[in-house]
Amino acid sequence: MRGTATDLRRFGLAAAAIAAAMTSGCSTTETPGAPVEASTQEVLALQGAAGTGAGGLTVVRDLPPPTNTQNGQEQPLAPNDVLEIDVFQADSLDRTVQIDAAGRVNLPLIGAVDAAGKSVRTLEQEIEAAYGRNYLQNPDVTIFLKESFGQRVTIDGEVTKAGVYPVSSSSTLLETIALAGGFRQIADQSKVYVYRDIGGRKLVANFDVAEIRSGRRPNPRIYGGDVIIVFTSQTKVAMQNLKEALGIATSASRLAVIP
Repeated sequence: MRGTATDLRRFGLAAAAIAAAMTSGCSTTETPGAPVEASTQEVLALQGAAGTGAGGLTVVRDLPPPTNTQNGQEQPLAPNDVLEIDVFQADSLDRTVQIDAAGRVNLPLIGAVDAAGKSVRTLEQEIEAAYGRNYLQNPDVTIFLKESFGQRVTIDGEVTKAGVYPVSSSSTLLETIALAGGFRQIADQSKVYVYRDIGGRKLVANFDVAEIRSGRRPNPRIYGGDVIIVFTSQTKVAMQNLKEALGIATSASRLAVIP
């Protein structure tokens, strides 16, 4: 029993040290409403995900919508998307087409038209202009996005199922995280980072899920091409290690009293 008591006293000191470290960390990084500073490790991970070096990312509070999305109202088209194109009172020109790997669709009379990266409305206007130049008077073109295969986001870090997932024109951050099975137990839900390419610029923003769920911050829209990274909570890792150590110590004390 003496050895067991000594072991438990030692464990108690270790537990106290872990608890002190956890309390210290909470006092500086988990103040409600305070901005969360990214550690050097987090910044390096974000730079690696974005394919940039030091200084390659611009940190912003809120991410603007991608270009060619009608100020965020539409997802830009992408290769493999299937479109239904209807030309009013010109049924022979109607087509169901798939955007090819080069980002183009082929249409009667006007041939190849660049489609990927444009909004549906922008593509409608360009096709109307192409038909209006030589073939039709005041053409009226309507496009329906029949199937979307190209809009994907990457979710990495402390989620249940990291990977690449499809998003719709109304997907939000919380919905997208749910696609990946939600957070792992050791995730820091105040350190969810989203990065986006805007006209060649790499932007990154930090979101605190608690702020979103409480309504203190909007649930941001997520677009194809975004990357979401959820970082590890060092506090939760320490707590998990503490629980495991407690389990070991408890088992040891039980063994010690067996005659």
